[in-house]
Amino acid sequence: MFKSVAAVLASSLLLCPAAAQPSAAVADYRARLPQDEVIYFVLPDRFENGDPGNDRGGLTGDRLATGFDPTAKGFYHGGDLKGLTKRLGYIRSLGATAIWLGPVFRNKPVQGAKGQESAGYHGYWITDFTRVDPHLGSNDDMAALVAAAHARGMKVYMDIIVNHTADVIHYRECAEGTPCPYRDRATYPYQRKGGAGGKPINTGFAGDDVATAANFAALTDPGYAYTPYVPAAERTVKVPAWLNDPIYYHNRGDSTFADESSTMGDFSGLDDLMTENPRVLAGMTEIFGGWIDRFKVDGFRIDTARHVDPAFWQAFAPAMIARAKANGIPNFHIFGEVAGGTMDPGYLAQFTRRDRLPAVLDFAFRWGVTDVVAGNKGTSELAALFDGDVLYKGGAATAMTLPIFLGNHDQGRFARDVRRLNPAADDAEVLARVKLAHAMLLTLRGVPTIYSGDEQGFAGDGDDQDAREDLFASQVAVYNDNVLVGTKATTASANFGTTHPLYREIASLSALRRANPALTRGRTVVRARGPSPGLFAVSRFDPSTGREILLAFNTGATAITGAVQVETASTRFATLAGPCPTRAAAPGSVSISLPAFGYAVCAAAPK
Repeated sequence: MFKSVAAVLASSLLLCPAAAQPSAAVADYRARLPQDEVIYFVLPDRFENGDPGNDRGGLTGDRLATGFDPTAKGFYHGGDLKGLTKRLGYIRSLGATAIWLGPVFRNKPVQGAKGQESAGYHGYWITDFTRVDPHLGSNDDMAALVAAAHARGMKVYMDIIVNHTADVIHYRECAEGTPCPYRDRATYPYQRKGGAGGKPINTGFAGDDVATAANFAALTDPGYAYTPYVPAAERTVKVPAWLNDPIYYHNRGDSTFADESSTMGDFSGLDDLMTENPRVLAGMTEIFGGWIDRFKVDGFRIDTARHVDPAFWQAFAPAMIARAKANGIPNFHIFGEVAGGTMDPGYLAQFTRRDRLPAVLDFAFRWGVTDVVAGNKGTSELAALFDGDVLYKGGAATAMTLPIFLGNHDQGRFARDVRRLNPAADDAEVLARVKLAHAMLLTLRGVPTIYSGDEQGFAGDGDDQDAREDLFASQVAVYNDNVLVGTKATTASANFGTTHPLYREIASLSALRRANPALTRGRTVVRARGPSPGLFAVSRFDPSTGREILLAFNTGATAITGAVQVETASTRFATLAGPCPTRAAAPGSVSISLPAFGYAVCAAAPK
């Protein structure tokens, strides 16, 4: 892209990482609002190995016992919290101010049907909610990581799970390794054993929508749909101990991820907690409130939030915010994962209204940018994305707090999408499109969230395990044969350099964003859109001074020149990035010229 003052500034910060951590930023990091952050999302097992001594988690045996196999994409590779702490300077120099830390809780090391086993390296198969998984380190290592991040003025967000635990509960009606179809409440009511014609059980239970301790005291037999049991070797594996009782789970079989089963079915066989039960609500509130008390973390990303009943979130989220404030954390950021496969703000917004989650991951942004920058759709789709901001509870103010992203550990990487949707594109075009998408990520409304490895040109082969490459030297063949973007390097060597063109681009844009309140807290006005690839323009406004910053993007493969509306008072412009006009062409209009896949950030003269 084009050299700018911001780029020069970012380059100097890379040469002197300490300069990227001014004492003022360290002193007031608690005062920053969620929208002031740039988030870096990392799975600790795939980032850096700071202590090879914990690679097997203190377990002995082969990979099916320890979960460790650095050559297999579905097993532990050795990354840990000490390694992440060691590399905080790398993350801070990128311009990230907050770390979204993949789940660190103790997991079931390995699970899955015979021949289909994989490990809990990702952190979503929890057995002990109170301890760090030994593969990743210890609770002391977690405390050290948070303290080191805070000393640099960086926040730490924990990835938490309340929907389910590891797969420990089995059903006698289902052979091991075979599906257990979902059994609904009408066909298998709570007050009958194994179906409507079964013997009476749970007499007096008024249903799961009566969320009182007295009502749930009448629910004593979990055998209404299936007959759940826990193998002897795992009867006390979960911590806290109350989690070992099957009565606190739905026990209705595998979710179809639709209708009733969406909140009551087992997610791919994982034990689905009955979050309607007030004992579960109280227990989870105490578990995660305890992490705030002990480690003073700054926020929670909530996994599988759409698979939990709304009443749970209506109580849990305010309780966590209150717990954080009691610990001197005034701007605790909570955002739920509400996965969706289309650009639909309305779908996401319902979870801020009905469920009353403060924010959600902005999947609509992810799909909108993918469609427009990678998929060559018209820029009007992005305009529709921002039109949908009024749907969130709190409207545009809430939309500014939504973490926005281009790809992640589940959805796959943006560079993969560019190549998939543009098979004839050469390396230069792929890099240009990826840079353009990051320019949108770091200047448009929302909280930019960078997936670890994107800054090094990682592209992946697909979703899930195929998008979870190591940043330290990898031994996984299906990672090491990937063609990275913007570099001749591979994942077979460590990728922590600060000269990669995407690393430098992100660092430059992050510095630009943090220096201009219009880009963190400013309202959005769409200025130009169209039914085809080409010009998309947005104005954002400094919330204190009203100063306008014009953002212009060319999503097309050819250069463009076009007129863009601005405020009539915006007559002169300074270039923050890209080719900006020095003056308005007429009151309320500027002429913008952009190369293929180019962008510009133009600041109006102060009023």
